[in-house]
Amino acid sequence: MVDVADKLAYFQAITGLEDPDLCTEILQAHGWDLELAISSFTSSNQTSASTTNSDLEPRDLLNRAESASGSGLVAAPSPGLAWKLVTLPISVISGSLGLISGAVGLGLWAAGGVLSYSLGMIGLGSGRGGEPSARLVSVSAAASEAMDFVAVFERDYGTARPNFVGEGFMDALQKSRNAFKLLLVYLHSPDHPDSPVFCERTLCSEAVVAFVNENFVAWGGSIRASEGFKMSNSLKASRFPFCAVVMPAMNQRIALLQQVEGPTSPEEMLSMLQRVLEESAPVLDPARLDAEERRNNMRLREEQDDAYRAALEADQVSCFFLFLFLKGKT
Repeated sequence: MVDVADKLAYFQAITGLEDPDLCTEILQAHGWDLELAISSFTSSNQTSASTTNSDLEPRDLLNRAESASGSGLVAAPSPGLAWKLVTLPISVISGSLGLISGAVGLGLWAAGGVLSYSLGMIGLGSGRGGEPSARLVSVSAAASEAMDFVAVFERDYGTARPNFVGEGFMDALQKSRNAFKLLLVYLHSPDHPDSPVFCERTLCSEAVVAFVNENFVAWGGSIRASEGFKMSNSLKASRFPFCAVVMPAMNQRIALLQQVEGPTSPEEMLSMLQRVLEESAPVLDPARLDAEERRNNMRLREEQDDAYRAALEADQVSCFFLFLFLKGKT
């Protein structure tokens, strides 16, 4: 039952449909196959799936959804990019370690669903080749790999680069959620002949760097490292260089919005990033505005509380002096 509720909430968040009954009928018509239902809704040319739990054809339901747009039932157009849900390996969720020390909730921005993931037991990181790390702080294995990746990337391609998060994948995902941004994932294959040219001319081009740093949270990993290798398997990276744009989903999953495989020019990269950003705006913008409104309301309440306390203290001082004055007269 929880799985059904999660699918309904996620479908509403992606499509912008507010009518839960209509969303339920569409999902039922596609056998509760979330990817198929979203794909059918966002693509007018895709062949409709056969109905399983409803007498209505999926296309009929989609037509009803389109007509609902005119009656105010559709809150926003669909992003149209969340075409695949990816289940994360338990080793990535737990920080690539078998020991678990805690859990942090990670929810879908618009749907409000909760994805719980565990943080790894904190320990001293180790450098490449098993050599002891020179770091003086304790970090998780995933964070150690991420910092190693950033250091090697800067050594090879300079500091004019995307601001890769020096943390594990799950921490980067959490960071993107808190910032209401999408997560750009770059999986680096050091041995691939196309990697140097892609990094130098595309990933580190001035226009791409500026656009990524302003609009995305970026995370990079080498497929030679444990977490980078696991993420390449999860995202089914078949060609390199490999980039993907993802966002948090539910039930230990991420939504894969777009991916780029193989040599890509800066113009093509920018076009892809711009498109996925525009089409995900109906999910991100309302959530960002809602969070800003909550922060403003909280700040206003704090200011009102401070003003009330100041006025109360002033009244108490006035009453005290009035008491002294009246006591002196008697």
